[in-house]
Amino acid sequence: MERVEAGIGEHGFLSDCHTAAITAPDGAIVWMCAPAFDGPAFLADLLDTGRGGAWTVEVEGARVEERAYVGDTLVLETVWRGGGREVAVRDLMALRRYDGGTGLYREGFLLRIVECRAGRAFVRSRLAARPDYARSAPSWEPVEGGLREASGLMLSGDPAPVLTEEGDPEFRMELAAGESAFLALDHLHGERTVDRSGADALTAETLTAWQEWSDRTDYDGLGAAQVRRSAIVLRGLLHEETGGLIAAPTASLPEWPGGPRNWDYRYVWYRDAALVVLAFLRLGHLAEARRHGQFVLSMCSSRSEWIPPVQTLGLEDPPAEEELDHLSGYADSRPVRIGNDARGQRQLDVYGHVLDATLAYQQVTGDLDRAEFDQLVPLVEATARLWREPDEGMWEVRGERRHWTSSKVYAWACLDRAVRLARALGVEDEVPLDRWRAERDAVRAQILERGYNRETGSFRQTYGSANTDGSLLCIPLLGFLPGSDPRVVGTLERMEAELGTGGFLVHRYDPARTDDGLDTPEGAFLLCSFDMVSALVLAGRRDEARRRYDELCAHAGPLGLYAEEMTEDGTMLGNFPQSFTHLALIEAALNLDDAGDEEALHAWAEHRIDDE
Repeated sequence: MERVEAGIGEHGFLSDCHTAAITAPDGAIVWMCAPAFDGPAFLADLLDTGRGGAWTVEVEGARVEERAYVGDTLVLETVWRGGGREVAVRDLMALRRYDGGTGLYREGFLLRIVECRAGRAFVRSRLAARPDYARSAPSWEPVEGGLREASGLMLSGDPAPVLTEEGDPEFRMELAAGESAFLALDHLHGERTVDRSGADALTAETLTAWQEWSDRTDYDGLGAAQVRRSAIVLRGLLHEETGGLIAAPTASLPEWPGGPRNWDYRYVWYRDAALVVLAFLRLGHLAEARRHGQFVLSMCSSRSEWIPPVQTLGLEDPPAEEELDHLSGYADSRPVRIGNDARGQRQLDVYGHVLDATLAYQQVTGDLDRAEFDQLVPLVEATARLWREPDEGMWEVRGERRHWTSSKVYAWACLDRAVRLARALGVEDEVPLDRWRAERDAVRAQILERGYNRETGSFRQTYGSANTDGSLLCIPLLGFLPGSDPRVVGTLERMEAELGTGGFLVHRYDPARTDDGLDTPEGAFLLCSFDMVSALVLAGRRDEARRRYDELCAHAGPLGLYAEEMTEDGTMLGNFPQSFTHLALIEAALNLDDAGDEEALHAWAEHRIDDE
């Protein structure tokens, strides 16, 4: 079967909180890494259709007409119809509950449950595994109960798989209405098989585990359906063993078709820390908030100077960037990259994200201990030393270092949150609080003097520049200035004029005026687009904020998922699904829901959340 490349936003997402799979609209699984999120992909058709490897399903005489997640889970059901027949396939990465139901334990199986619901159907499913990003040829051998591949995969099922002349395993099924089959891939140990009762039990437990986790999401306000789906996506991106949240499960999906902005996002960024903690806290998932907070603390505990902005789930620097020249790339976008060289950048905002996340956690739970606070002191001291230096900024530009206004705002936030944490813990006399206050006030004074452009009536991207930047939305969202301050309102208006498109999207910056080292176009940034919603609420412009939010939600993927970027016609770009987009969606919905409660809004903006 010749497959057609699908839009990025049309794909589906499966996860067992250790690794993930991406499914195409035609029912094929087109991306999967093992044994972890950042492991080598053995299915990579997402980056080269027909060559990268895919697990396809064909129903003779029928086509896909329906796709949906089963309830509030990450179990995806795809339905084929045609010629009086109907076949449904449920795809899932098996897991079960533990630790009182808050934990999700991976079983290490990818299951495909095939059910004929009407008529009589002939179904064929082929697993064209291409190990190590299609750099190695597959090597399958028959073993008791199934087929084993040399790189560490074990395939079984009922009916049993057979090897084709091309050397790929294939399942061939003829099913009557009411009959079913199952296909199972052990991607963890590469030696286990599953029987029918086992497949049924794994499916039932996975459905129960996801639904029970989602049922603990404590939110039924505006946009509840989008918030709940976003929460499930975030839980799927949260690594179970470490508590780290990866930015996205994919690599090298382009930020512009045919362009070079193709990065590997299968790692953890400090940039997301505060939003992760806040989102899980506000939605009632305190265990996840704490585990991510502890992961962030462990990431930075041994650092005293510049902290790398990104690390692996194993608390190591990501591998250096490597180009996979043998893959054509999604939409012929080259180079195809794995690894990420942002590991060597200097980003001042990192310190603010960490302290902001910690303060939010302490304000809600009150259980930050002294040892954890002591881990933060070197970061605060580093900020006090480094904030006057230029950096690469939160967008990881590959041009020269400069004084980014948003970086200075995050430095202010770091010092501000440190002062407030010291007071909350009663350790004011044991830390240099007066010096931290003085440095905080000095940062603030410099931002207001050098980061504000009086000619345009708005904050500027970098000191000395005239253009604006989407990262400046942090000014009201962090509580640096009230959302209704004329300088903030002027910044929002200038941002819409310079970076807005379609009336609901916001670009992060103008690449031509920013000199980011690539000088190529990119889509509008969905993080900034949802952050604009939150900023407008804080500015008292709820109607405009609601209109934008509704428009953004109307352009979600068919399964409610979002990538990193989007064009005006709703085409999604960049890695998928993107955690910070879903985080910003949650924040925007909650801000809109609280729009009539001024105190709640200010609490959110300054991260002083009441534990209700």
